[in-house]
Amino acid sequence: MAPMTGPGEQMHALVERLYPLCRSITGDGVRATLEIVDEYVPLRVHEVPTGTQVLDWTVPKEWNVRDAYVADAAGNRVVDFAASSLHVLGYSVPVSATMPLAELRAHLHTLPDHPTWVPYRTSYYQPQWGFCLAQETLDALPDGEYEVRIDSTLADGHLTYAEHVVPGQVPDEVIVSTHVCHPSLANDNLAGIAVATHLARELAEREPWYTYRFLFAPGTIGAITWLARNAERIDRVKHGLVLACAGDRGDLTYKKSRRGDAEIDRVLRHVLATSERPHTIKEFTPYGYDERQFCSPGFDLGVGSLSRTPYAGYPEYHTSADDPDFVSPAALADTLAVCREACAVLDRNRRYLNLSPYGEPQLGRRGLYDSLGGRSDAKQAQMAMLWVLNLADGQHALLDVAERSGLPFDTVADAADALSAAGLIKA
Repeated sequence: MAPMTGPGEQMHALVERLYPLCRSITGDGVRATLEIVDEYVPLRVHEVPTGTQVLDWTVPKEWNVRDAYVADAAGNRVVDFAASSLHVLGYSVPVSATMPLAELRAHLHTLPDHPTWVPYRTSYYQPQWGFCLAQETLDALPDGEYEVRIDSTLADGHLTYAEHVVPGQVPDEVIVSTHVCHPSLANDNLAGIAVATHLARELAEREPWYTYRFLFAPGTIGAITWLARNAERIDRVKHGLVLACAGDRGDLTYKKSRRGDAEIDRVLRHVLATSERPHTIKEFTPYGYDERQFCSPGFDLGVGSLSRTPYAGYPEYHTSADDPDFVSPAALADTLAVCREACAVLDRNRRYLNLSPYGEPQLGRRGLYDSLGGRSDAKQAQMAMLWVLNLADGQHALLDVAERSGLPFDTVADAADALSAAGLIKA
């Protein structure tokens, strides 16, 4: 009988499955990625034609690459796209030529400080071609003629993105966004895709308060396209979270929204602090992942970003060393757990009104004290009831109560449920 696997192992298996695919901001690699994700959660896939105006941007030509290599005089492929999609400069124009190494060097990208690693490089909006390879490979190349071939196309096509919606009890939405444009990079961002996919599956097993919209889109241009196509319904988005670099072994990092005090900012701060996980809270900056699009001043949505080690914060970032071994099942599971806890707080963070606000209501005759008998946290639960009653003025949400009282949010929310059932408060 095969051993049972937990969410961390399942997410890691998804990372491994997606890893070989050649992704970019457009193209068949994105479609293939979304087809695999669709096996886990049903997706609605959108195709936006080349040339479509999206805010201040234009959907670019679609890029696909079938084969690419550098071959020596004997025909040996010394750089081979078939070995790794990182070997081709992203969005390389087609080329078929023979040239000396001295001329070829201008089109080769390496990492001298990490001679065994292959870098990830792109040229989305400038027509160029190039290859990425290990410095030690370049150093071993003798002078001579090399065959250079990139069998790629840049043609009118589409930008592809997908959505998965978990219906809630209300139409107000929480956006969970993750980028799908990077090729063989496990932490950035197959880990984010895996966490988002499994979070969507978990939320579908219960009836959340909010409607959760999961967005799988190319970085920058994908989020901008989604915003342009959904501008008339942006007011439904009450909270949001961008997931990236979600599987390395570093501590968790939360980057605040532009507002700095949005509800999602407070929720993540509370969840991370009360769980006693090692973590860092960072202020918003207009650089990073797609939180900067959602937080652009015209939209100013309450969207933060959750990662482990932030982008460019680890040597393996944007290199071949960001492979599945760099991603930990335990770290993936921990990131998922934080997302799960944050969603639970968002869904239960309501405002209540005390229906007996003149003096403290008698809890004993309503059986509320009796219900605490034998609980190891009976004193804490009692204090939570008193705090909820005192702050149930229609102005304070349960997160306000938890922060002011210093009590765990779940304890406060459970107290509100008990008081509501006893007819003492109402949402």
